[in-house]
Amino acid sequence: MSTSRRDLDPEEEGELLPLKFPGVPEPGPEVKAWKRAAVDLGGKIGSLSFDRWFSKVTIERLDPAPVVLRVPNLMHQYWIEEHFMEPLTSCIADVAGGACDIEFMVDPEVPVESRPQLREAARSMDRRRETAVTIEATGDEVPFRDEARFARSLSDAGLNHRFSFDSFVVGPNCSYSFAAARAVAEKPGKTYNPLFLHGNVGLGKTHLMQAIGQEILRNKPRKVVRYVTSEAFTNEYIEAVRMHRVNAFRQKYRKVDVLMIDDIQFFAGKGGTQEEVFHTFNDLFNSFKQIILTSDRAPSDIKNLEERLVSRFEWGMTTMIESPDVETRTAILRQKTRDWAVPVEDWVLTFLAENVRTNVRRLEGSLMRVAGHISMSGTGDRSKPAEPLTKETLSTLLADILEEPATGVITIDIIQKVVAEHFDIRLADMNSKRRPANIALPRQIAMHLARELTKSPFKEIGDAFGGKDHGTIIHACKTIAQKMTKSEEFRQVVTALTEQIRKAV
Repeated sequence: MSTSRRDLDPEEEGELLPLKFPGVPEPGPEVKAWKRAAVDLGGKIGSLSFDRWFSKVTIERLDPAPVVLRVPNLMHQYWIEEHFMEPLTSCIADVAGGACDIEFMVDPEVPVESRPQLREAARSMDRRRETAVTIEATGDEVPFRDEARFARSLSDAGLNHRFSFDSFVVGPNCSYSFAAARAVAEKPGKTYNPLFLHGNVGLGKTHLMQAIGQEILRNKPRKVVRYVTSEAFTNEYIEAVRMHRVNAFRQKYRKVDVLMIDDIQFFAGKGGTQEEVFHTFNDLFNSFKQIILTSDRAPSDIKNLEERLVSRFEWGMTTMIESPDVETRTAILRQKTRDWAVPVEDWVLTFLAENVRTNVRRLEGSLMRVAGHISMSGTGDRSKPAEPLTKETLSTLLADILEEPATGVITIDIIQKVVAEHFDIRLADMNSKRRPANIALPRQIAMHLARELTKSPFKEIGDAFGGKDHGTIIHACKTIAQKMTKSEEFRQVVTALTEQIRKAV
């Protein structure tokens, strides 16, 4: 007796397929748990938001932690992280038996709607077909192409799959750091060890560090790679001491091929942790294992960091990531629109690049908001055309971001004006080529303060001082720093100018 499609359609019959249906596995505990969590989540965020952002989300792993969810694209991931993480985390915790971290895996093949059982059966068939074709074509061992396994190895190492070399936009502000990172990824433990990346918040240090780890794992899957923040390292160490598990802690961080520690400036003043870092560093370095570190400042500028650590951190390559110029900021935005598959007009990207200069993280956040507006503008009443994006719309949408430069932001112009008034010289002298002492020294102080207070790239500072080159700005900064060290009176003058500048904005 034949069976009609209607007889097997669960949407028509309102029931699940038989558990013993040929080729269709019974839904696992992960799927059942996600169904329960999804029902609760829909109740919390509303059916409209749930249908738009979670109808294509499936679960990849529930246990062991972290929980891994599959999303169709990066735009979905970023929007969920930005707007729904609190209710999502709560709902997952309810079905998982406690709070746990959530990670995302981008899967462009996730269907809009399909039964979990049939989806798994189809994936199983695809895997068998791919394996058969590969073996037939090569007649040899199947090469390592399992992206799911690679994703798990990234997760186990503490790495974010988004942070790859391919997704990192290279500009004049970071080209040297990028080249050093590439070299380390190709020959870990042999080139630039340790590699120390430093720069202001939100400029891509973590991205570049994790890209190294990701590249090493992809090309050398047997390498043991571990990424950790300084805070997590410190907390783990304190807990290990409290629970008498220091040996296990040391095994975890010393039996690796690549150790990456983010934001090491937070080790400052923590004597016990610094002692552990010192011995861990020595153990790894002497075993020719790769060490990669990041900080918001150079090792020698971190107060309350032991000198023996400072010297070791400077053994290899120390490189700085600067603030990107407007062209690089535009390139970053273009890359993100491609990643998110959201069409954004060029004038909008230019507007954002020119007006959001604080850091890359804030720049991406502004684009995410615009992309979300574009994505949502076509919903609701389809008889009405989507609202066109105008400068007025952008100003409203990004009011809190675009107003920031007008409230307390120090600019090079302000620094030049305050310094010129203090030393009773013309403002035009800041841009001149004249070199008498009464002009040269104030100009050097202004260059130093521009570097310290604005974090502008050297090129931007040089342009503001009459087209001075990169070397001139560096020389000025070093000269002023040395004078401040040697003369307390001079240091007080610079400090007073700094306070005066802060009050001027």
